[in-house]
Amino acid sequence: MTDDYVDEDDLSDDELLDTEGPAVEVVDLRSAFDDNVIHDGLSLSVNRGEVLGVVGGSGAGKSVLLNTVIGLRSPQAGVVRVFGQDIEHASRRRWTAIERRWGVLFQRGALFSNLTVQENVAAPMFEHTKLSRSEIYQLADLKIALVGLGPEAGGLKPAELSGGMIKRASLARALALDPELLFLDEPTAGLDPISAAAFDELIKDLSDSLDLTVFMITHDLDTLYEITDRVAVIADKKVVACAPVQELEHANHPWIREYFLGPRGRASAKSHVHGVHHVHGVHKDEAGTKA
Repeated sequence: MTDDYVDEDDLSDDELLDTEGPAVEVVDLRSAFDDNVIHDGLSLSVNRGEVLGVVGGSGAGKSVLLNTVIGLRSPQAGVVRVFGQDIEHASRRRWTAIERRWGVLFQRGALFSNLTVQENVAAPMFEHTKLSRSEIYQLADLKIALVGLGPEAGGLKPAELSGGMIKRASLARALALDPELLFLDEPTAGLDPISAAAFDELIKDLSDSLDLTVFMITHDLDTLYEITDRVAVIADKKVVACAPVQELEHANHPWIREYFLGPRGRASAKSHVHGVHHVHGVHKDEAGTKA
């Protein structure tokens, strides 16, 4: 052991992680299932404080990318860095530091079915903090309120929740540790138009008030127009464009043109250009009346 050896357990999370550079960096990623190549040379950077949407056709590998970034699957080649750490080679201590700074909302919620909402939200705090049981449950109740659920929701189990409530409960759990980085996998999928629009507004408000960096997979054009700063488009096994949605409307790539300039894309673009809130299929003007 040399004199300059430093035990990582003696360092704070801030000392272990990059607190200045991009929140996520993906460089030359290759992903494959046997001979089926999903990504080949995919690169992407997520800036701190931005809401980044990720879109692509069916089978483009959006969820594969998310699962790779959060360490659920290993890439065949390339590098994934989160808070400056190469996640393939990060020590257990650095992984713990990373996990304390991110939250994940999976597409179907992934709540523990045998636990109440309060217990689900409390679970990350029991794993990653040394707070007392009463403090953890008090904080869980605060997170539940933060996402717009009433106090009665805390005692319910997932089977007793509506689709919108499941999304909100899952978001409360993702926010349990006050993360800097939030991963969202199809957050409005399966929601009715009113609930989807309300969930978009919630994400936007939380992103602004909590200074979150958001990595969001979605196919929802209204969500892209409403809350994203940039949109990354996956096609041809890589990111073919990454720009604000208004710039992507002028891109020449055939998939991008079909996606943003098709009937649904034009409707979403028109509603936002003219200051009309497009409530996922229901147009409303500023007074909240149907247009």
